[in-house]
Amino acid sequence: MKTTRWPGMAALVLTGALVLASCGQGAGTARPSAVPPQSPGAATHSGHGMEAAPPPPAAPLRAGERFVNLKLPKPYTPAAPPKATDEYRCFLLDPKLSAPAFLTGNQFLAQNTDLVHHAIVYAVDRDAAEKARTLDASTSGEGWTCFGDAGIEDGKWIGHWAPGANETLLTQKVGHPVAAGSRLILQVHYNLLATEGKAAGSDQSGIRLRFADGASKLTPLETSLLSAPIELPCTKEESGPLCDREAAIDDLANRFGGQAREFPDQLGQMCNDGKPPPPGDTQHCETSLPAGGTVYALAGHMHLLGRSIKVELNPGGPGGETLLDIPRYNFDDQAIRPLDRPVVVKKGDRLRVTCTHDAGLRKALPALSTLPPRYVVWGEGTSDEMCLGLVVWSPGV
Repeated sequence: MKTTRWPGMAALVLTGALVLASCGQGAGTARPSAVPPQSPGAATHSGHGMEAAPPPPAAPLRAGERFVNLKLPKPYTPAAPPKATDEYRCFLLDPKLSAPAFLTGNQFLAQNTDLVHHAIVYAVDRDAAEKARTLDASTSGEGWTCFGDAGIEDGKWIGHWAPGANETLLTQKVGHPVAAGSRLILQVHYNLLATEGKAAGSDQSGIRLRFADGASKLTPLETSLLSAPIELPCTKEESGPLCDREAAIDDLANRFGGQAREFPDQLGQMCNDGKPPPPGDTQHCETSLPAGGTVYALAGHMHLLGRSIKVELNPGGPGGETLLDIPRYNFDDQAIRPLDRPVVVKKGDRLRVTCTHDAGLRKALPALSTLPPRYVVWGEGTSDEMCLGLVVWSPGV
């Protein structure tokens, strides 16, 4: 099992993102991905910092499954870098797997929802786990800083949580393979916008993992990521130094480092035949599949300015189909959406992700209304944006 970034996909994704994985978080029962739930607040979602309801009880174990419950070793108090309001922190956890297993479900248990923006679970084998232990030991405090990924190579994305996401159990006999002796890296994106000016407090979130025996006849899953650029100018009513694109990217690099400076241009050119995409509310990116397989579920991720997101298979061509359509994106409902029926894809089939953002939401959302207007590009922070489609599939099956 691995996290696939297909050609034409971002090398840096969803770590400011959220993020989702197979058999993982979602709405508790399968529903068509093209018919998302609607809520009165969907048009102007409340955004990060809303009071979250406690997670629902776990669904009963199915034949051959068992639970493993883990949490952060100690409470952690996040601290954003200078001039930033976001921290990405990775924590090493031990599921104590003495034999191979399949991860068939997971439920992140956010302890401090004022701080936790999203979480991603990576699996690492013994060798990579040793690198993670060394990194952990050389970093002061619990865990280590990890913008963009797990902080080490070879982390395999096997689960995620974002607001509104709980455990979704796919009905097919599928799961993420996890090797014996593997460790898990839990990446937590902490956002301090909701706590600015007051003590942020600490967090000791946990996760409930659902494992099946590795000898089970389950189909192995992967999670692949589709990214599109963000080129969202300030509205006509807004002005300020950060409404200049280059100034906004300088600010992004000051908060998240040199990779953050390069990525918006790289992604934009990759998705637009080598040219910068024109500024606008709606952007898309298309890629050809490197292999055939079966798609079981999808999810979409944007931040607080997101309005809609769609993932299409072979758009405008024979056999074209919409796999995911969220016309009224709600940051507080980022459930994974199983397909009514798995979709078989072929090598060379095209997948397109399309996102629409609305800079006008900035003045309406408490988390953003006090921040200076900015030209928004792809970035790790809650006040930045993303356009990310997550595809849960089995290549070659």
